[in-house]
Amino acid sequence: MSVDTRASSAPTPLADAFYELSQRVFDADGDFAATVERKLAEARMDQTVELYLARALAIGVLSGGVLWLVGTGLGYLLVTTFIEGTPSFFGLVLPSEQVLSIVQAIKIPFLIVSSGVVLGVLGFALGFGTYIAIPYQRANVREREIEMLLTDSISFMYALSVGGLNQLEILEAMARADDTYGETAKEFQSIVLETQYFDTDYRSAIRNQALATPSDELSQFLTDMLSIIDSGGDMQRFLDDQKEKHLRTAKQQQELTLETLELFGEMYMTLSLFPLLLIIILVIMGMMGQAKTSMLYGTVYGMIPLIGVAFLVMVSTVKHDEPGSGYLEGNSDRRGAASTGISDLGAIEGYVGEYGIFDRIENREGTYETLRLLKRPHHFFRDNPLYVLSLSVPAAMVLIGIAVLSGTAPLSLSGFIDNPVGATVIWLYVPLYVAFLPLAVFHEWNVRSRRKIVGNLSDSLRKLSSANDTGMTLLESFAVVADTSSGKLSEEFETIHAKVDYGTSMRGALIEFNNTYHIPRLARTVKLITKAQEASGRLTDVLSTAARTSENQDDIERERRSRARMQIVIIIMTYLTLLGVMAILQVNFLDTMAGLAEQSSGSSGAGGAAGFGSGVDTDMLSMLFFHAVTLQAVISGLISGYMSEGSLLAGVKYAVVLPAFALVVFSVI
Repeated sequence: MSVDTRASSAPTPLADAFYELSQRVFDADGDFAATVERKLAEARMDQTVELYLARALAIGVLSGGVLWLVGTGLGYLLVTTFIEGTPSFFGLVLPSEQVLSIVQAIKIPFLIVSSGVVLGVLGFALGFGTYIAIPYQRANVREREIEMLLTDSISFMYALSVGGLNQLEILEAMARADDTYGETAKEFQSIVLETQYFDTDYRSAIRNQALATPSDELSQFLTDMLSIIDSGGDMQRFLDDQKEKHLRTAKQQQELTLETLELFGEMYMTLSLFPLLLIIILVIMGMMGQAKTSMLYGTVYGMIPLIGVAFLVMVSTVKHDEPGSGYLEGNSDRRGAASTGISDLGAIEGYVGEYGIFDRIENREGTYETLRLLKRPHHFFRDNPLYVLSLSVPAAMVLIGIAVLSGTAPLSLSGFIDNPVGATVIWLYVPLYVAFLPLAVFHEWNVRSRRKIVGNLSDSLRKLSSANDTGMTLLESFAVVADTSSGKLSEEFETIHAKVDYGTSMRGALIEFNNTYHIPRLARTVKLITKAQEASGRLTDVLSTAARTSENQDDIERERRSRARMQIVIIIMTYLTLLGVMAILQVNFLDTMAGLAEQSSGSSGAGGAAGFGSGVDTDMLSMLFFHAVTLQAVISGLISGYMSEGSLLAGVKYAVVLPAFALVVFSVI
């Protein structure tokens, strides 16, 4: 069984020192210890609850002690530095001089001790609470992944039942599919290993796992499966019903997620305008001499990024990334561990070291792969977009270095204020476009090339099912679909057919095809087909199931894109509104206020009232306005991409386009 060993179950001196104390503080049979023990099991953390609580208590005491010392020291420094004499707390009238003198004598020590105690208690709560929260957090992560993959896992088990596998074989196959079904497969690993190593019958193992799993949906599924096993019901029909049920549940969950994201989009529209309103208020207060410049700097360089980061964190709690890497293991045509990195040289790596000829072949293969990369670097960067940063980031740094050495790039705040647009272009826009524009281009190319594969996947699976239903083998079905279809996927089917004709196994060809694109959705489909193909040559129902699952994912993806498109429009329109208001402030408001400040200054010199706005630096405000809309553009772009695709990389294309509007507008005005 795969268990999480990041926190060792072995006792440590720290846990031993606090073990007796933890036994006194926490009742071993109490609700708190039982809850923590359950979460440790759900998180698959290999620790006993007694040792874990002892270690948590030790960490809490140590962190509390450290903060107690820090708080006491800070309290002493603050009292000796900023407090003169004896402070008055409540202004109470004490009955006698003797009581008053005692109270006055203990006030200063009380302040010092209480500051240490407060920080010490806070440190204990943070240390103990954070360590206790770890199994809760990991259990929640596992629960989310299990429920995301449960629909496909049930489809996989249904396909195996159609192929003729019995109940035990289905459980074992599901347990071995952790490269595709992740945490869901690990739950079935627990069932299989409990039957193999603890002499438990598989009915009891299923019952135990239904109680131990962090997912309520999987728990209900295992409970229902157990009732079918005990009653001798039709397992294939049960899995078919469960498959349809969870397909509907997945759609309902997606609808709920999209509605929540729509609410977040409306919230962001309001929150993103708040810094603008605050800037206007601060500027007006500055005209009257009642606001500090530091508050403007804090709003532009602090509040705007913080609101964006907070919103991204909030969206990440709802927006679920697709689990899995998309790679499949177990290609029997290749010896040794499969490599999926850019240094993978193919099957020859499994033979290196046996004979000298294989070593020479490896060297030639490495030379060939290097020359192919140099001849077609754009294809390499398309398949590995992040690697383009190894060239673009140094190029951006070189350009900035040249600008600094030539004296073009200002190195002081006054230089930015004198020429805000030019200085910002050098320090922000040049690195932004040189470093991240290539990344945006190659990432979008990568996404579109992979999307061509899954775009026709559902129709192709339907065609494969129809061809197989006529009596053709799976290999013949691939050839027919490749001849009667067009597009990238049909070309890949033709390649698979050719590989099998030349001696590659069907399973090996399918796994190589999947690992070329490593799309998690495609990996689950290929896993289902390869496993069912091993069990039976009649795959009509299996392919129909794969097509039905793929169509359901197409519907969910189509709805998600439609909703996300509306959210992107809202975010972009909100940003353009902010940009327009800032441009109006720059053109009309600042110039008008500067004129009023001059008139007010003249009248004040003639004996009038104090000059209105005489302390406002319009050049500084122009710089802050430009930086505000630029930062807002970058943040809005990243948020747009994250809401649409669930990835910050998807937002890079928006983050390099939106700032161009700010640059054009402020260059003109």
